[in-house]
Amino acid sequence: MINRPNRTEVLVWYVSYGSNMHADRLATYLSGGTPPGGQRTYPGARDPNPPRRDTAVWLPGGIYFATHSPVWDGGRAFYDPTLPGQAAARAWLITSEQFCDISAQEMYQQPGTDIDLTTVLTTGRDKIGEGRYETLIHPGDLDGYPLLTFTAPWHAADEPGTAPSLAYLRMLAGGLIAAHGWDTGQAAAYLAGLAGASEVWDPDDLAERLADTE
Repeated sequence: MINRPNRTEVLVWYVSYGSNMHADRLATYLSGGTPPGGQRTYPGARDPNPPRRDTAVWLPGGIYFATHSPVWDGGRAFYDPTLPGQAAARAWLITSEQFCDISAQEMYQQPGTDIDLTTVLTTGRDKIGEGRYETLIHPGDLDGYPLLTFTAPWHAADEPGTAPSLAYLRMLAGGLIAAHGWDTGQAAAYLAGLAGASEVWDPDDLAERLADTE
C-alpha cells in the first residue's frame, strides 16, 4: 500500500544514467537495503514510497566511467553534457524530497536535508559541493515537471577512465532493457562503447556475460 504524506509535494523527474536505472537498485535508495551485487546497505529516504511513473529519456551529451566505486569495485558512471551525442537514461517521477535523499546517499551521507533547487532550476546547473555527484543538472522539462540529475563537477577529459565491473554493468543493462525496450545485445553494445568501458569490454563478450545472468 502506498502511503502519501498529506502535505503539498513538489514532483521532479530524477534522471538516472547509472545503476539507479534499475528498479531494484533505486528501491534501496528509497526504502533502504543492499542492491543486488552491491556491497553497501543504504538507509533509504524519508519517504520510502515508490516512484509514481518512469520513462525512457535521452540526455544531450554522453556517459563515461571514471574513479573507483567501493560498492561496485570498478568505475562509476558520470554524465558530461558537453560530450557529443546523446546518453540513454531512465527518468523516475518522485518528490523533490526523495530526490534530495537520493542525492545525499550517492555521496554516502545521511538523508534528511533538503537541497535548495532554485539555482539549478533557474540556470540549468548548480554545484552544491565538491563531491563527485554534487553538481546538479536541469536538462529540461517533461510533462510539466523538471528533469534533474547529478554528476561530477569536472568533464570527461579531465579524469582518467576506469573500467566498470560486470556487476555494475549488469545493473545498468537491466535498467536500459526495462526502460528502452532493448535486448541484451543492444545494451551491451551501448555500454561497451562508452569511454572507460570501451578500452576493456568487448560488446560481444559483455553480451554473453550479461546473457548468462538472465
